[in-house]
Amino acid sequence: MSKKVVLITGTNSGFGWLTAISVAALGHKVYATIRDINGKNADKAKALSEVENITVLDVALTDEASVEDAIETILAKEGTIDVLVNNAGITMSGVAESFTTADVQEMFDVNVFAPWRLMKLVLPAMHKQSEGLIINISSGFGRFSAPFAAVYGASKFGLEGLSEGLHYEVRPLGVDVAIVQPGAFATEIYQKTRPGSDTSVVQGYDVIADFPNKMAGAIGQIFQTIQPDPQEVADAVVGLINLPKGQRPLRTVVDRATGKFVKAANDAVQVEYEKALTAFGMKDLLV
Repeated sequence: MSKKVVLITGTNSGFGWLTAISVAALGHKVYATIRDINGKNADKAKALSEVENITVLDVALTDEASVEDAIETILAKEGTIDVLVNNAGITMSGVAESFTTADVQEMFDVNVFAPWRLMKLVLPAMHKQSEGLIINISSGFGRFSAPFAAVYGASKFGLEGLSEGLHYEVRPLGVDVAIVQPGAFATEIYQKTRPGSDTSVVQGYDVIADFPNKMAGAIGQIFQTIQPDPQEVADAVVGLINLPKGQRPLRTVVDRATGKFVKAANDAVQVEYEKALTAFGMKDLLV
C-alpha cells in the first residue's frame, strides 16, 4: 500500500485523535489540526506530535488565512494532499426556537463552511494527480433531524448535501468523496454541548420539557449496554482509505445501536436518487 499524505481536522480528542493515531500507525504521513496549540490545547498537541508520522498544525478552521497557510505549508513540504478528513465539528442541543441567528451561524461556520473551505483548497492538488479522497464525518442526524438537535441536524444535512453532489462531480476526475455517519459515542463532544442562547423561549415548551431527559436517558442506556467504541469510527476511516479508488461507498454508517435505521433510509433514498439523476440525463455519473 502506498503511503499517503493525510490531513485530519479536529484531532485534539475523540474521533479525530483516534483517527490520526490509527492512520499514522499504517505509515501514512498525518497532518493533524488543533486550535490554540500553545494555549488550552498545548498538552494534547504535544502528546499527539510525539506520535510517529504525525505533525500537528495550529489551525483555526473558521479563519480563511489560517486554513490557507496550513494547506500551503503541507503542499510546500509534501507536494500533495492525498486524503482530507473533515472531522472537526461542534454540537448544540435544545428546542430549536432557542437558537439565535448567531448560534446557527456559529454552527454552520464550523460544521459546513469550514469543511467546504478545506475541500475547495485541497481539490486542485487532487485534480492534478487524478487521485484523492475526501472523507466528511457527518452523523446519523445528517439523515434524520431529531427534536432538540434540529440546528445540529441542519448543519449535518448541509455537509451531506455538499458531499453527495460533489461525490458524483469529482469521481470521474479520480477523486472520491465519502461520508461517515457515526451514531452516539461517549466522546468529549457531549461535555462541550451547549443550549441555544435565547433561554427566554424555553418556558413555553413545558409540555415537552421531559423529552430531552428521555433522550439523554436512552443514549446513556446505549452507552451502558452496547458500549460503542469511538475507535470504530477511526477504523471506518482507515477502511475507506484502504479501499481502491472508485470503490469507496458514498455513505458508511458506524452505529451498532440504531444504525440500521440510518442505513435503511440511505438505501431507500439512493434508489430514488439514482432514478432522479437518470431522469435528468446524468446516468453516466452513477457508474
